[in-house]
Amino acid sequence: MRDAATTEKLRGYEKQIQDLRRRMHETLRAGAPEPVQDYELAMAEGKVRLSELFDGKDDLIVIHNMGRSCSYCTLWADGYNGLVPHLESRAGFVVTSPDDPTTQRAFAESRGWRFRMASHAGTDFAADMGFRGEHGFLPGVSAFQRRGGDIVRVSDRALGPYDEFCALWHFLDLLPEGAGNWRPRFSYA
Repeated sequence: MRDAATTEKLRGYEKQIQDLRRRMHETLRAGAPEPVQDYELAMAEGKVRLSELFDGKDDLIVIHNMGRSCSYCTLWADGYNGLVPHLESRAGFVVTSPDDPTTQRAFAESRGWRFRMASHAGTDFAADMGFRGEHGFLPGVSAFQRRGGDIVRVSDRALGPYDEFCALWHFLDLLPEGAGNWRPRFSYA
């Protein structure tokens, strides 16, 4: 049990974080949307346009995953299964990576993933969205919206350790040493 002074100090920090998140949300909403072309991606079933991934909704959430070689991206994707039904009740949801659709499907099946995946291999999609650097692909998330016949990106965020999109890091923060030297692995057996 921690002392009252520590508890009070932590509650103050939590309030500051909530206030910052509110201000971030307000800033995000005030930004101008970015027009985006209707990229052609690939799924196991064949070619698909970005516009088709909205799944009948006005909004679309796209995860920019680095592919099956990244244990961090795998950690994030492992956490999506429980969220997908909730997300898809509000917006389209898809995970993209540079892996080809056959590799994506095999890896998804080995992990028990139940969400849609699309390959951006051979396209400029990841680079145009800002998720390709000089050393390769980068992880992140983009939110798109249909406005009339156009697609616009309304927000994006980088993904990485301690972001708010992967709860594991926050659980590890509760431990005295935090994550320490821990790193995600594909298997712990």
